[in-house]
Amino acid sequence: MTARPIALAVCAAALTLAACGSAPMAPEGSTFGPDPTLVEPHRNLFAPTVNIAPAVGWPAGAMPTAPRGFTVQAFASGLDHPRWLYRLPNGDILVAETNAPPKPEGQSGGIRGWVMGLVQKRAGAAPPSPNRIVLLRDADGDGAAETRSVFLQGLTSPFGMALVGDRLFIANADAVVAFPYQTGQTKITAAATKIADLPAGRNHHWTKSLVASPDGSKLYVGVGSNSNIGENGMDEEEGRAAIHQIDVATGARRVFASGLRNPVGLAWQPDSGALWVAVNERDELGDDLVPDYMTSVREGAFYGWPYSYYGQTVDQRVQPQNADLVASAIPPDYALGAHTASLGLTFYDGAAFPAAYSHGAFVGQHGSWNREPRAGYKVVFVPFADGTPSGAPQDFLTGFLNAEGEAMGRPVGVQLDGTGALLVADDVGNVIWRVVPAA
Repeated sequence: MTARPIALAVCAAALTLAACGSAPMAPEGSTFGPDPTLVEPHRNLFAPTVNIAPAVGWPAGAMPTAPRGFTVQAFASGLDHPRWLYRLPNGDILVAETNAPPKPEGQSGGIRGWVMGLVQKRAGAAPPSPNRIVLLRDADGDGAAETRSVFLQGLTSPFGMALVGDRLFIANADAVVAFPYQTGQTKITAAATKIADLPAGRNHHWTKSLVASPDGSKLYVGVGSNSNIGENGMDEEEGRAAIHQIDVATGARRVFASGLRNPVGLAWQPDSGALWVAVNERDELGDDLVPDYMTSVREGAFYGWPYSYYGQTVDQRVQPQNADLVASAIPPDYALGAHTASLGLTFYDGAAFPAAYSHGAFVGQHGSWNREPRAGYKVVFVPFADGTPSGAPQDFLTGFLNAEGEAMGRPVGVQLDGTGALLVADDVGNVIWRVVPAA
């Protein structure tokens, strides 16, 4: 084994910072907003920074912290790695209990894959996927689900969900499938109908988010990259780092927008009607580079990955380059901070919260594994006006890390319930939190 892999293995096994030089830091708060500071790239000599918050779960009676004037309670607890949420028209909440699928033979990623395996294990993300959808119902309106049932099972790392008419669409890691649905049912036993295959294989980024167009004729699916910056070869990136559009009637699939390293939360902005997405940017360029972001999605647009970021800022690690694609790359709309792992995205269109929250964005930040100090591990709110962000992000649900820097929880999907309360999926605490204005 050469000196470089040995050093990488030692640093990763210790799960501590690779003390190989200081990365340039941006002024506090400057990696958020429409015009973030992009510091000079920095690469550690031997290994990337590894600074995960070990997953420990919530002590009895503990819970995250909401802003003054709001209260938090557990809508449901004792779940198994809940990642994503969807509200049915009757108010029932669907929860994807899910995790990464197994890697194909020979595609574990070598030393880098081993490092990531250690990181995921310590972060609480290593257990096998439950591969099911659970239904939660709060029939008495007390803010806690008294009905829980296994709604669908035997899936393949399910994530995104969307109801169109009487068909429920599920985005598995390898395909979009559909099931017949009747209002009020608590279990589906019918066989799945495949609508369209999705890029799978190594599934470095495995989550497949899903949203239907307002008229129900199209589905939009987020497909993450198969690598950090294309290091597994661009052949493996065919159709990846992109948002796909699927015709519901025919199953025909095409790339709607590309160059989005890991597009996860998909949502329609209520004022503009535009599709927005939360995106995880690339790693190993320093603690404050590259900021994750959310952006409106333009049809046919290219957002830079892997060749550049924030428009035409070239990533010199990627060789060969593609000058024509870089020249066409457009910058995203709003930065969400480097390495925050911004995954969940929903716009507030309910009536329970104060007017200042109307049509703004809630973002679930799962939290960094490779930054010092840690970033994310919270839900933030970004105000909007006339369809565009109109202010700085505000901490909304915090307290997921304890005083020792351990993760009691990690927020992922965000969704509104039928009353306008905010629900937050916590895949380390195995809880769905519910936040509502205090009475």
